[in-house]
Amino acid sequence: MDDVLDVPKYFTCPISLQLMGDPVTTVTGITYDRESIEHWLLDSKNATCPVTKQPLTKDSDLTPNLTLRRLIQSWRDENASRVVNCLPNLRAPLDRSCLLKLVRDIQWHRLQIETLRRIKVLAVGVPKAVMSYVANCCDENRTIGLEEALSILVLLRVPSATAKLLIGQNDWIIKTLTWVLGCEVNNCVAVRSHTLIVLKRMFKAASSSELERLKSEFLQTIIRLLRNGITQQAVNASLHILLDSCRWVRNRAMMVEHGAVFELIELELGFPEKKTTELILGVLFRLCSCADGRAQILNVSQSADEWAVLILSMLSKFSGNSMFVREMLMVGAVSKLGLLLQADCATYLKEKAREILKTHFDEWRKSPCIDDTLLTRVAR
Repeated sequence: MDDVLDVPKYFTCPISLQLMGDPVTTVTGITYDRESIEHWLLDSKNATCPVTKQPLTKDSDLTPNLTLRRLIQSWRDENASRVVNCLPNLRAPLDRSCLLKLVRDIQWHRLQIETLRRIKVLAVGVPKAVMSYVANCCDENRTIGLEEALSILVLLRVPSATAKLLIGQNDWIIKTLTWVLGCEVNNCVAVRSHTLIVLKRMFKAASSSELERLKSEFLQTIIRLLRNGITQQAVNASLHILLDSCRWVRNRAMMVEHGAVFELIELELGFPEKKTTELILGVLFRLCSCADGRAQILNVSQSADEWAVLILSMLSKFSGNSMFVREMLMVGAVSKLGLLLQADCATYLKEKAREILKTHFDEWRKSPCIDDTLLTRVAR
């Protein structure tokens, strides 16, 4: 923030909140920049002083405030290099009165658009500044203010450009937010939930190279929180993060290693909302593209048979290359599908299992490790 030059409050126009170039004083005793007050009076049907609300006329006397103009010019001369080089960064101190004025002005029809523009300008640098505060908390291992900081980031919705910039500094941003997720603070549920929502938005702006270098402990933390102490919105945010992350083999392997398959199936067995189910199945489908993922999904629990068969059916239909077919045999999927045909389960599951076995009948019957009688019976 060293490149930002603070403008003394009494040098700024109460209307534009910018440094005044030609200060003039109205009959109400309030000083404005000439251009701003003239524009105000020209557009106003019932002219009033913006600060005092006392009546003014369109041809009200505007007295040049020569003393203030000289003070402003002197200040500009003293800060010449910074004023010239950092003019876009000139800012008036943002205090409670300024904020209250903006809140009031947005009620006035003729001021609404201009007020919204000022609010937007003020809000531009807030997400980055708040993230810097959170990073400082991480560096100093202090938790005070984290709830407020993360709430601000959720409410303001970090702009895409800012998110891209922050996630581009992956090493510190991910480290910082992983630390927050592990903190024991008051209202942990809110802090962790807000952090996951912020992470989801940042991941949407991340590049491939940034997502490829995620660390194992980060994915482990996300998986651990899936069923532990976060809101439903945060659960969905976590699933979005995993879905974005598991496009890369390295990330999928780490997720499987940290028990993602088990956590996802247990989460689904809790009868979540439709959107959550869609996200769970999306992540499981990608995790099952690796052998370890398929092996885990077949060994979670008996109640998981339905999801295992449905996912294997999708993989068999859309990704049934020779390597996948051999791996199904190696991890015991073929034998389990055969046993499912003899088990007491839903008819549609048996039909799915039979369909998978028929699809790859010619490949599997060559193996000495499979019961040829079973495959022949299935193929009929």
